[in-house]
Amino acid sequence: MTIKHHDLIVVGAGALGTFHALSAAKKGLKVLLTEKDNYPINATVRNFGQVVPSGMPSQWFEFGKRSTAIYNQIQSEFDISVRNNGSIYIASDDQEQQLIHELKQIMDTRGYNAEILTGAQCLKRWPALNETYCKEGLFFPTELSVEPDLMIYKVLEYAKAKFPNLTYKPSCPVIDCFAENAGVRVVTANKETFTAEKLIICNGGEFKLLFANFFKSSGIVVSKLQMMRTQPLPTVKLDSNILTGLTIRRYESFEECPSFATAALPEHLTELTKWGIHILFKKAIDGSVIIGDSHEYADVSKVDDLGFRTSHYINELMLKEAQRIVTFDVRQIASSWSGFYPQHKTKGIVELDIEGKIHIRTAIGGKGMTSGAGYAETSIDRLFDLS
Repeated sequence: MTIKHHDLIVVGAGALGTFHALSAAKKGLKVLLTEKDNYPINATVRNFGQVVPSGMPSQWFEFGKRSTAIYNQIQSEFDISVRNNGSIYIASDDQEQQLIHELKQIMDTRGYNAEILTGAQCLKRWPALNETYCKEGLFFPTELSVEPDLMIYKVLEYAKAKFPNLTYKPSCPVIDCFAENAGVRVVTANKETFTAEKLIICNGGEFKLLFANFFKSSGIVVSKLQMMRTQPLPTVKLDSNILTGLTIRRYESFEECPSFATAALPEHLTELTKWGIHILFKKAIDGSVIIGDSHEYADVSKVDDLGFRTSHYINELMLKEAQRIVTFDVRQIASSWSGFYPQHKTKGIVELDIEGKIHIRTAIGGKGMTSGAGYAETSIDRLFDLS
């Protein structure tokens, strides 16, 4: 039996794994990318598709900016659904207004383009916003939106066509791997064997096939999110990534603002924050509007406790708050779903290196769509000493 050898094998074709593989292929490495399912079906396709470096903590902000450049570069060659609509944070009270002004000052020091808009200016540009809610806004014109149910499939299509040194194998669960003198060997459920100089495992929410004992005590938690999509609403003017007051009170970039720690939570938001709710809107290319989201957590060893059903109560909380923010009827819902993503309690991403040959890169949390591509590029340079 002939065993195919590669410079790199990447396990997992979500955003993090795919961009590791793509970055390596760009450097001329021979790459095998495997995916256990017929196609990626988890966190990468179950999100808003918002690329918002402005929401990232400082250590991930540069990765977000680089990811934006990578998306734009690919889009210039091949349509992966990128739209340059920008992002707007809508402040609904004095405290949120203070926070967006402080974040604007932080972004000014970084040379990152941002603009404070009056409530009237916001309403003129996004007339679907509710005048009673929208006091002021912080706009980031260079930020992007993508279609989450299209983007990764388009990137894979682009990568396969662009780089003949990249092989993609879906429906190929890797069930074992081990380091050897010459590199690393992997075995698939299809009884295939592959070897490589290095292996990168970007397993997303899969913690039972490889290194299960490590993951049990890793400190990883899994977040369950609920999202909804309206029917197509072509007359609703709500382009851009729309982020609201609860987002201002939640996103890590705002935690770096001087007044964040002393910002009091209004009583009417208490129940929403209990369920990790912050309201986002993203209009899709078909005119539908994605609304969400919420956050429930479970330790990685108890992830099944989160269940697969969506909570009607949580959806109702989100819809009630969403209706405070916009003027159109948010209850024109066509579908709802849950997404799951892993994150670490204290680390921005879990990195484990085994014998210098097997490299686990997972639990990037909600930063994958925004910062995963930029992180993966740096990760490949570091692992192969290419910088």
